[in-house]
Amino acid sequence: MPTPRKQQISLSDTNYYHCVSRCTRRAFLFGVDQFTGQNYNHRRDWVVDRINLLGQVFAIDVAAFSVMSNHHHVVLRVDTEKADNWSLDEVIQQWHKIYHGTFISQQYINEGKLPLAQSLILHESVETWRKRLCDISWFMKALNEPIARMANAEDKCTGRFYEGRFKSQALLDEQAILACMVYVDLNPIRAKMASTPETSDFTSIKTRIESAKAKGIPDTLAPFQGNERKDKADGIPFALQDYIELVDVTGRAIREDKRGYIDNSFPPILKRLNIDTETWLYIATTFEDSFGPWIGTTPQLQQVCENTEKHWICCSDGCEKLYGT
Repeated sequence: MPTPRKQQISLSDTNYYHCVSRCTRRAFLFGVDQFTGQNYNHRRDWVVDRINLLGQVFAIDVAAFSVMSNHHHVVLRVDTEKADNWSLDEVIQQWHKIYHGTFISQQYINEGKLPLAQSLILHESVETWRKRLCDISWFMKALNEPIARMANAEDKCTGRFYEGRFKSQALLDEQAILACMVYVDLNPIRAKMASTPETSDFTSIKTRIESAKAKGIPDTLAPFQGNERKDKADGIPFALQDYIELVDVTGRAIREDKRGYIDNSFPPILKRLNIDTETWLYIATTFEDSFGPWIGTTPQLQQVCENTEKHWICCSDGCEKLYGT
């Protein structure tokens, strides 16, 4: 029986999560179907556009993403403080960007005033929407459902487009966040769909590199805020230059003609996080399979058990390699 989602997400322990959605039967419904030859690459644009939209609607930042031929990854950062600070009007405006709302909310936007009874109903709806706008399950629902409907309409069929539930992994510290983001950004290179990060279409790393070349910052992605996490907790706790260098070096190290080769030019960020290069290469190529729903040290996992009222959490092979037994 699947673990309830409320026991896989604990914002008191971390606000970073890795989510994966796969097509039914792992079919190539976003790429070139190997059996029919049908090309569905344009649907990957649908996913990227939807991710960019939702990152500006929800109080959830997109730290990384990649859209493959039969699945997609997102690394999300939940910002409950942002949602709590939104006014009633702001919550309604955000919700109406992707949903119609209610008759009362539409009337409020058009007329500005409501009778007392309707005003009370509106306030109740707004508080529900506020919670949903910082809820990962609602983010993934708002991402996947429209894509599935568009694809089914294009194929003139009905039924499931995605497998039942999206996979969720909680990233409890900087090591887990960094390893997961690199894993996600390098998916196309590992799948031999691209040769370099800057040519990896439908990924956040390509978006960041193109913005960096233009001396800008992508407004659809969570910003990097350097290495001082306590002072700059509103962004990803790494330097963008360090991260791009790490993705590039790791990508070269896992190419087929260099499999198992550890590049001597790994940047200092790994030393700062006490991760040796052999362990890093293992984690960067097997992240999704090597970790369970929670990724962190033993004390962090024990705290998660307490906060989620679980008796135990299995310590995966990846946790042992990344943090030690």
